[in-house]
Amino acid sequence: MTDLQPVRRALLSVSDKTGLVEFATSLAARGIALVSTGGTAKALREAGLSVTDVAELTGFPEMMDGRVKTLHPAVHGGLLALRDDPDHVASMKDHGIGAIDILVVNLYPFEATVAAGADYATAIENIDIGGPAMIRAAAKNHAFVNVVVDVEDYRAVLAELDANDGQTSYAFRQKLALTAYARTGAYDAAVSSWMAGALNEAAPRRRAFAGTIAQTLRYGENPHQAAAFYTDGANIPGVATATQHQGKELSYNNINDTDAAFRLVSEFAPNDGPAVAIIKHANPCGVARGFTFAEAFGRAFDCDRTSAFGGIVALNGTLDGDTARAISEIFTEVVIAPEATDEAKEVFAAKKNLRLLTAGGLPEPDAARLAVRQVSGGWLVQDDDVGRITADDLKVVTKIEPTDAQIEDLLFAWKVAKHGKSNAIIYAKDKATVGIGAGQMSRVDSSTIAALKARRMAEDVGLSESPAVGSVVASDAFFPFPDGLLAAAEAGATAVIQPGGSMRDDAVIEAADEAGLAMVFTGMRHFRH
Repeated sequence: MTDLQPVRRALLSVSDKTGLVEFATSLAARGIALVSTGGTAKALREAGLSVTDVAELTGFPEMMDGRVKTLHPAVHGGLLALRDDPDHVASMKDHGIGAIDILVVNLYPFEATVAAGADYATAIENIDIGGPAMIRAAAKNHAFVNVVVDVEDYRAVLAELDANDGQTSYAFRQKLALTAYARTGAYDAAVSSWMAGALNEAAPRRRAFAGTIAQTLRYGENPHQAAAFYTDGANIPGVATATQHQGKELSYNNINDTDAAFRLVSEFAPNDGPAVAIIKHANPCGVARGFTFAEAFGRAFDCDRTSAFGGIVALNGTLDGDTARAISEIFTEVVIAPEATDEAKEVFAAKKNLRLLTAGGLPEPDAARLAVRQVSGGWLVQDDDVGRITADDLKVVTKIEPTDAQIEDLLFAWKVAKHGKSNAIIYAKDKATVGIGAGQMSRVDSSTIAALKARRMAEDVGLSESPAVGSVVASDAFFPFPDGLLAAAEAGATAVIQPGGSMRDDAVIEAADEAGLAMVFTGMRHFRH
């Protein structure tokens, strides 16, 4: 094998015809013969290009509704033959097989078909067979063959041909082969994941995951860690699909925190009014509802003004000018909302380092997703935590029953607790957080920190007493002992929401009664590690 290999004949068979005619025209202008199939050949002929049908190569017409057209030695021999092997060359000559120097294939749109809600039979018909077989063959033989699976690579191919007088380098073909194998791998992963869902296989014997590069990041959580951002094609409104209107590139931590913020705020239905969440290091440091977004932001900011500095702000509706002005008064890394007014964009234009993202909608809080985490030697895979409760799900376990207003605050605090790192303790009053403790090894410590944060809020805002007085408190998991609950009572909480289920529930309930607390059990916990 020599480094540079000439390109004399190309086989094109694409589903996505974006840029096809322009690319094929450029190949033909360089003296490269074109071979094609079905709709691709039709599109090229309509553009005035000379094209040989694959059927002429194989001696067989396309059959079985196009299921069989390229699965033939005349095609695969032309892709797999080693051009410097005398036996291979002799076989090509004996059987009239011509070399194929460049393969251009993109696959049936299986992922898009499934995303559009296709039924089982339609999805099956959109599983490509001949395409992946040709791609793998060409990629295996990249010593001689160029394989192109992405429209984005058309220009690079033409530039390579021009730079090498109609030839391509081995290094270039290697990169194309890498992309090709990743594409077929991702395609098979999409098919297998879909089938697992269609067959209700929660834990199939083999599991494959795939993504498409969205951004190469400067570094990961820390500067010594390499990182990149991949999307899974699910097209769920969020950081992966959002439009960035201004600001620097998002960092690894920006993306992680922005996702956490937007998913938290999506717990609050826009029809129920504005909601704002402020996130720092993937934990909520302030969440509130309000009559306006500006009011909701102000109330969320007041919860922990110190931690909000350099945080991520998420809204459950359209960002307006007044809210943008309020946010602009503090240093904020990222703001994400479904939409933003022109006035809000103009306000933020003066903050060049602030990133503004609009997602076009909210992620469905109960949309089925997989949560995947790598561990040494494998992956942990689970359904995402989409558990939700309503007032009807609550079980009052104390002598004192919560009021309707307390029930509303308890449910509000519970939604926030779901998104705090365990152990999470959330104090809330009038649909706003007033103290948050999260990520502690001890639930008592989380209770203590949340009470401390509430006292700090009183100092920052100028209140005469801690806003935890008269508040409600949510715990993401049960209180294993009365001490954590009593810490909340000492801080001034009047009602508690927790999962229940501890061996010492009776002791905790008794302590709540003695402290004069109302307490409800949810029967559901929200660990988030």
